[in-house]
Amino acid sequence: MTFQTVKLDRNADGTAVLTLDRPAVLNSINQQMIDELRAAISEVARDDGAHVLILTGAGRAFCAGADLGADVDRDPGMSIGEGVYRSMDRRFNPLMRELTALPKLVIAAVNGVAAGGGVALALAADIVVAARSAEFIQVFGPQLGLVPDLGCTYFLVRLLGRARARSLALLGERLTAQKAEEWGLIWKCVDDGVVMHEAQTVARRLAAGPRQCFGYIKRALDAAELNTLSDQLDLERDCQRILGDTEDFVEGVVAFLGKRKPQFKGR
Repeated sequence: MTFQTVKLDRNADGTAVLTLDRPAVLNSINQQMIDELRAAISEVARDDGAHVLILTGAGRAFCAGADLGADVDRDPGMSIGEGVYRSMDRRFNPLMRELTALPKLVIAAVNGVAAGGGVALALAADIVVAARSAEFIQVFGPQLGLVPDLGCTYFLVRLLGRARARSLALLGERLTAQKAEEWGLIWKCVDDGVVMHEAQTVARRLAAGPRQCFGYIKRALDAAELNTLSDQLDLERDCQRILGDTEDFVEGVVAFLGKRKPQFKGR
């Protein structure tokens, strides 16, 4: 598929890079971008050669959230709120569900400001690396009179706790990448010039690892949010039953006993 608002590049090392490509409007999200993001994510999901996806933005921003200058998806006589509801139900929410359900690992390389729904796009990744100049801003309530969406309320509470999540959502203050790392919102803050290098280094490392295992780790960690300890123990047991029969596990054990680096094949 040919894209106009995003770019999808596949590399021979098992990584793919999905770039939000509307730099003139800080990569704000319109309906076309949502459709193209969903199509690109679907392509990566089907591509057996793409094991890790890097999500980043073109230009000086990661993503400024929804494009407020774009037309709302509504029929004549439909209120703005009804149009927003339909757009979220048909496009925004399916995008977030598909991104978080992607069976491949996702790394967000936050190269600049992430505002509104752009914060959620970043936090939906498995690992978030941010440039030192990047900032995370919840503009919904203070500036727009809206509830944080695209999963922001979900991610912020779980990653930061009640006090910090409410303060960010209610006050809309800018959270620097350095502070985001200190608070545990993201994994790492790095200098501006090396954010993609860092993301690519991590991506290549993961792509060469036991990829099937990583998918089960994602599912187990997600389930831990709601499971009881007993439920989680059962889930871990069930995962080990499956992974214990993989070639990668055998290779890992042989390599460990032989005191060498394992050569995983993702099988």
